[in-house]
Amino acid sequence: MVKRIGRRDILRELEPVVAGELNRHERMTKDWHPHDYVPWSDGKNFAYLGGQDWEPEQSKLGKAARAAMYVNLLTEDNLPSYHREISRVFGRDSAWGSWVDRWTAEEGRHGIAMRDYLIVTRAIDPVELEQARMQQVIGGYDSGDKTPLEAVVYVTMQELATRIAHRNTGLESKKDGDELADKLLGRIAADENLHMIFYRNIGAAALEIAPNEMMKAITKEIDGFIMPGATTIPNFGRKAIQIADAGIYDLQMHLQDVVVPVLKKWKIADREDLTAEGAAARDDLLGRVLPAKQQEATAFAEWRAGVKAKIEK
Repeated sequence: MVKRIGRRDILRELEPVVAGELNRHERMTKDWHPHDYVPWSDGKNFAYLGGQDWEPEQSKLGKAARAAMYVNLLTEDNLPSYHREISRVFGRDSAWGSWVDRWTAEEGRHGIAMRDYLIVTRAIDPVELEQARMQQVIGGYDSGDKTPLEAVVYVTMQELATRIAHRNTGLESKKDGDELADKLLGRIAADENLHMIFYRNIGAAALEIAPNEMMKAITKEIDGFIMPGATTIPNFGRKAIQIADAGIYDLQMHLQDVVVPVLKKWKIADREDLTAEGAAARDDLLGRVLPAKQQEATAFAEWRAGVKAKIEK
């Protein structure tokens, strides 16, 4: 008989792994300070204090980099909701709680650094940015009733996606002549990578402890994955198209650079410890979900190409 593991049981069984991964994370992480990446001497007052309000020509960034900065920052801005959600799922006790607090503290400096940088360098309209932040944070983020295993899968994918988005936004900014933005976003991406590794390793341990339950969670989360800002950030659709057209992030990249590497790391195709439900979930993932995601990515790319062709005529 296959043993079913409840929500509290899986948290308890994974707790030693979480403690070990937290220790590893603290050894690997490097302290850094947001103020070091902001060119304060470039700043000047806005009209409220007798200066000049923002004008588009003040930004050295192109439209794609500005769109990506906008989406990336507003995604980071919803940290209060993210903290609430992972606290609810993972709890505030033991090593889980210590990790949640550590993760929140590290994520908090991402928004601080990006906002200070964008305002001082006048890269983005600060009025639009603040209005969008208010709407985003007031609306909040609800992850739904995810189980701990589903949450582990989701955050593994989300952290890797965020790392790639920040890194590619930095490279796009560098093309526009903003090398400091590239350094800042590279630093943030390094944090996101360590967060991803933490969750990915917890996911690997969960597959050993509860392979069938974890396999079902993997299939469910990949099938329904949506980035946390996709449904809450104002003007997300238009910005996402600009980001995709610049090669910063799109559905194809999500599939090939996020989903496939994580599944490979978890050795999903090679697992021999799955029984009926787990094997059925894997078959569904490989036979239906991944091909459907590829079709979706291809259709999105073709649609964008068609729109671009019409505009250029």
